Amino acid sequence: MSTSAKYLIVGSTEPHSGKTSSLLGLARHLQNKGFKIACGQPLSSGTSDPWLGSPPQNEVQFLTRELHLSLDCVQEPILTTNDETIRKRLQGEDTNDYRAAVTQLSVPDVDFVLWEGVSSLDEGSLFDLSLPQLADTVNAAVVLVLRYSSPAVIEKILAAKHRLGDRLVGIILNDIPNDELDTVNVQVRPFLEARDLPVIGAIPHSALLRGVSVADVVAQLDAEVLCGKDRLDLMVENIQIGAMSVNSAVKYFQQSHNSAIVTGGDRADIQLAALETSAHCLILTGHRLTPPHLVLNRAEEVEIPVISVERDTLTTVEILDRMFGRTPVREQLKLDYIYQTASEHIEIDRLLALLDLS
Repeated sequence: MSTSAKYLIVGSTEPHSGKTSSLLGLARHLQNKGFKIACGQPLSSGTSDPWLGSPPQNEVQFLTRELHLSLDCVQEPILTTNDETIRKRLQGEDTNDYRAAVTQLSVPDVDFVLWEGVSSLDEGSLFDLSLPQLADTVNAAVVLVLRYSSPAVIEKILAAKHRLGDRLVGIILNDIPNDELDTVNVQVRPFLEARDLPVIGAIPHSALLRGVSVADVVAQLDAEVLCGKDRLDLMVENIQIGAMSVNSAVKYFQQSHNSAIVTGGDRADIQLAALETSAHCLILTGHRLTPPHLVLNRAEEVEIPVISVERDTLTTVEILDRMFGRTPVREQLKLDYIYQTASEHIEIDRLLALLDLS
């Protein structure tokens, strides 16, 4: 373990809080200021989402490519938690000293080692690899990322402070609804600052970051692409269901932008109405019915992908809704937005001062 590098863990109290996005923003900030960094994730979660059915993503490999790190600046997980590794630990088959393994990780001559935490402060406790234990092992500072929905998030922050003590050097409030921004700035932020809990970032809600690409939708739904294969990079930010009269559907569809419109494969009237909006995807449900040529021809003209699934409308919508805010950030459009947002809403100079590196 390097004795000169400063360790910084980006953690959270619950899944899908925005850790990866925040780590990317911080890392790019630090690189732009001339700091050399390494990245890693000592503990990774191997639990698949039961709804999405997708395997966990290797965030370390992604960060390596995105931040242009050499292989010696990358630390792969020493353990992936899943049912099998937990069983072995419980039955005494696994007696490894994982904290010792952490101290033996090779680190190059860098200024910062950035680690991404797992889904909570507690995950990994069975292996002595919870976030507080990791921080103690390598004397790391911690930045906590929390998805903000209401002032009640303060209780989670205070509980985390009790667990982490002085290691908690900064808070990033993420995905703040527009109607809560004033509350955050006038009430929440001053309250936390007065209790020695620096808020180094307050990031507004972004429909783009919570959105999913049409390509991801196709993969998760096991859909057939009927047209628009060259437009699967479009981002879907919300869902609309077409199950009403045409006149009502037109008014309804016009209320949203960049949506995925889900309707029955036998509703050609609704399908044509959907193609006259700013939708980014038309999803036809039920037994993979082929729409009329009129629909597909119009879809080609307006460049809206049309996909077909065997599932019914309700199941399709449930899966889609589960995807929002849960798919890994990979699209360049999202990455560019993350870097821009970080430059505007994360106080990197203040973080450096809190780390005594200003």
